[in-house]
Amino acid sequence: MFRHPRSLRAFHWAPRSIRGRVTALVALLSMLLLIPSGVLAGMVTRQELADAGWLDARRAADLMAAADRAGRLTDPVVTSSVPMVNVIQVVGPDGRVRAASPDAAGLPALSTVRPTAADPQRDLQVCRAPLGCVRLSAVRVTPAAGSNVIYAGGPVHPGIKTGVFDALFAVQVLALIALAAWAAWKITGRTLRPVEAIRAELAATNVNDLSSRVPEPQGDDEIARLARTINGTLERLENAKGRMERALAAQRQFASDASHELRTPVAGLRAQLEEARLHPADTDLPALLDRTLSDVDRLQDIMADLLLLAKIGGDTPLEVCEVDLAETVRMEVGRRTATDRVPVELRLARGTVVMGVGTQITRVLTNLLNNAQRHAARGVQVEVRHNGRYAELLVSDDGDGIAEADRERIFERFTRLDASRCRDSGGSGLGLAIVRDIVRAHGGSIEAGAADTGGARFTVRLPLYHRPPGASPCAPATTHRPMAPAFAAH
Repeated sequence: MFRHPRSLRAFHWAPRSIRGRVTALVALLSMLLLIPSGVLAGMVTRQELADAGWLDARRAADLMAAADRAGRLTDPVVTSSVPMVNVIQVVGPDGRVRAASPDAAGLPALSTVRPTAADPQRDLQVCRAPLGCVRLSAVRVTPAAGSNVIYAGGPVHPGIKTGVFDALFAVQVLALIALAAWAAWKITGRTLRPVEAIRAELAATNVNDLSSRVPEPQGDDEIARLARTINGTLERLENAKGRMERALAAQRQFASDASHELRTPVAGLRAQLEEARLHPADTDLPALLDRTLSDVDRLQDIMADLLLLAKIGGDTPLEVCEVDLAETVRMEVGRRTATDRVPVELRLARGTVVMGVGTQITRVLTNLLNNAQRHAARGVQVEVRHNGRYAELLVSDDGDGIAEADRERIFERFTRLDASRCRDSGGSGLGLAIVRDIVRAHGGSIEAGAADTGGARFTVRLPLYHRPPGASPCAPATTHRPMAPAFAAH
């Protein structure tokens, strides 16, 4: 790559700050505008002064010609009528001076130029010692051949020759450029002051504390909108940080609970097998096998539930299809009739269709029925109904119910209430967590409440689905994505 030598790079210097750049730009534009304007103003001023001198000379010459025609000329000629004119001569046709002002007394004719009858007035400039350069107006008194000629005028102003006006305009232009640069520096500094405050506040912000906010200036200009945008971004980052912290805490709690739940049956298996190895003669082999198989079943259930949770929260696309809730409930309850501990009463509204993964919707129903069967005293009630734009699945039992303080906690992983802590009846502690994650992945909600029979009621709400004409009953696999990661904090 070609690099500029140091001497060349110096010509590419530019101020580092926006304030300096704006000031330099304003100064440059001021020079480009004011310098030509100053030069033009100087030229116009000089021309105006010159024109004013010629006008004074013409006026004085006309007055003297009128006085000559009226026979009122005196010698010496009085010049007080036009203050800027001090040189007047009345020259006869023979070239002799017949009258003159005091400043021109004793001098020969200032000029040999004589206006004609066709052109009775002429402007001319002559340089004659001791007057120096004089601007004259020559006026013919009468058209007659023997007419006098009046020469009237004054010396050229020395300021015009020495460039006083040029210097004056140069100083004025420089002062205006300096004023424009100073104003740009001050105004830009005042305008960018909130930006510096925003920068300082952002520099002091760190990832450990995102609660600080940048100052928001008044108004609706770009800087005010920038400050509001930054504060909005900081607020979103603070909220995201809080969600991440809660998610990490939930992950750590989940890992701790999962390791505990998995260690318990493994430890039981190990203890029973070691005891059987130490005392083989005193071991009841069939009973040992039953107990170990029970622990293996428990391990298998926990691992299956963990895999299902990972699948719900994973990125694996699943095909979603129309699911008739009423038909799904009827089939699942009919399949379980022989094994259920208490009877199940059904109240099903036809045409309650949702869009989802059929196996997961069935798992929601299975887990809720298992929970109800575990706690019911005499019976379980399952209802499917419409509620506006949602389909509702209600599973109720007549057991002891759930305390209001525990109605959110029961959906956390590995949560079993005190009444259900025993391994035989309490399950793995993942059933309701699985239900919640599946329902949320389908865009729905679930809540626990009190049933009319005194027990617990779980209400699942899912969006109703009406298939458009000509549409397929199933959607592509990539359209069904879980709403929350498997181990995220909800």
